[in-house]
Amino acid sequence: MKKLMKLFLAGSMVLGMTACSSGGKQEGGTQPAGNEEESELVKAAKEEGELVVYGSCEEEYLAAAAEHFQELYGIKVQYQRLSTGEVQAKIEEEKGNPSGDVWFGGTTDPYNIAASKGLLEAYEAENASHLISDAYRDKDGYWYGIYKGILGFMVNKDELARMGIERPEDWKDLLDEKYKGLIWLSNYNTAGTAKLVINTMIQKYGHDEGIQYLVDLDKNVQVYTKSGSGPSKNVGTGECVVGIGFLHDGITQIVDNGYGNIELVIPSTGTSYEVGATAIFKGAKHPNAAKLWIEYALSPECVELAAKNGSYQFLVIDNAKQPEVAEEFGLDPNNVMDYDFEDAKANTETYISEVMNALGGGDDRFQTE
Repeated sequence: MKKLMKLFLAGSMVLGMTACSSGGKQEGGTQPAGNEEESELVKAAKEEGELVVYGSCEEEYLAAAAEHFQELYGIKVQYQRLSTGEVQAKIEEEKGNPSGDVWFGGTTDPYNIAASKGLLEAYEAENASHLISDAYRDKDGYWYGIYKGILGFMVNKDELARMGIERPEDWKDLLDEKYKGLIWLSNYNTAGTAKLVINTMIQKYGHDEGIQYLVDLDKNVQVYTKSGSGPSKNVGTGECVVGIGFLHDGITQIVDNGYGNIELVIPSTGTSYEVGATAIFKGAKHPNAAKLWIEYALSPECVELAAKNGSYQFLVIDNAKQPEVAEEFGLDPNNVMDYDFEDAKANTETYISEVMNALGGGDDRFQTE
């Protein structure tokens, strides 16, 4: 099924399946206004009849969420998987006349950049009342959290054993020359994961030392992938020996793809986390369908599709069931540093520029395709 879905999603924009919808409340569906009768928002969204979703989560989850929304409401959904950096660049170029309506998944640092440039539409979502903390939403309603992912390392234990190298246990271990050419990270310009790494190092070590850490780390990095999940997809094969990224992506490779040679490492002195978000683009062509999507994205009907489609992030609404497999791997969503979202919101673009300048502008290791 997953292979079929990947083929179905190949190319650019993909049209979701035609759905059947009755006029009333759907079995298991989300009623944004909390009423038994169909809400005014649902009626208005159905009149618009269409929705365009740009997704920065994994393809299987994006497809499942988009198709389920269409089945619930009879609204035709077009969806496309793009990295957060690609979405950010796309809507910046479109300058308030977006080709998409909503953004779904991916780390909040690029969302915050877009919000600061007036490219997201504020919306007070009723289902946001189910968020477990205000940390999982923008205070002005520009984005809402749908999941939480822990940053760490994924290592190929067989390759490390073959080389006689111990696995890294903490961030500064990665600077040891024995890991030269063994580490994969994602591209700071295209991946929200890599932007989070920049902010994490600066918040952890201070501005100058944090940037110097990334310069020193670069000496051991073999490849910078376009997407944040890129390193995880190459650890099991041995092409990548140490991948930096979100540990739930490692779980996917172990559980769904059978790579038992992967070990997950939570950095011993602490790590940070992503909040995967959803938001409405300013100037969306289907504003009511976009608002309905936000309500849907903040419902168990949507977020519980993640674990059913190979995405094992922790969920951040109080009425959803957590993916048990994440806890089975010893991940604790509360065992993370106090990430400064406001500093990231104000300075991420500057930090990226400073890091890339310190690296001399990058080279062909920085993948964009």
